[in-house]
Amino acid sequence: MFAKLVLACALFCAVSAGLIAPHGALLGHGLAGAYAPGLAGLAAPAYGLGLGHGAVVAHGAPLLRAPLAHAAAPVEIYSHPRYTFNYGVADGHTGDQKSQWEARDGDVVKGQYSLVEPDGTVRTVNYSADDHNGFNAVVSRQGHAAHPAAAPVVVGHGLAHGHLLG
Repeated sequence: MFAKLVLACALFCAVSAGLIAPHGALLGHGLAGAYAPGLAGLAAPAYGLGLGHGAVVAHGAPLLRAPLAHAAAPVEIYSHPRYTFNYGVADGHTGDQKSQWEARDGDVVKGQYSLVEPDGTVRTVNYSADDHNGFNAVVSRQGHAAHPAAAPVVVGHGLAHGHLLG
């Protein structure tokens, strides 16, 4: 008798949760508006064992369930993008020198960056981008390339740290 009670409770819980759609239930024939006028617009679950004529919900009728909370529709917020920034490095120890600035107003971007190349010249790039012209960059160089002379290679004969050089 106890097993029958447990089985009946489990079956009731499954039906209440919407896992089983009973055939011939109070709302199984689309009578939700007649017997429960306030619940006629509830949506049926999209899962279940489908015991009523092999359908997920018997005859497409909604089950008695608590109404689900509906999330608010997403609101697209568009703010006009506008910013400016400056950046620069001047390291006397390593010789690293570079700078950049950029400004944006909507879909129009303008900027410039410069850096010292390994040969000593300064490369400057002025760029702009917009919807009509796309991305454009103008590269210029200032200064003269100076390559340091290579250190002379000294070939000697003798011992150094216990090894024979030569």
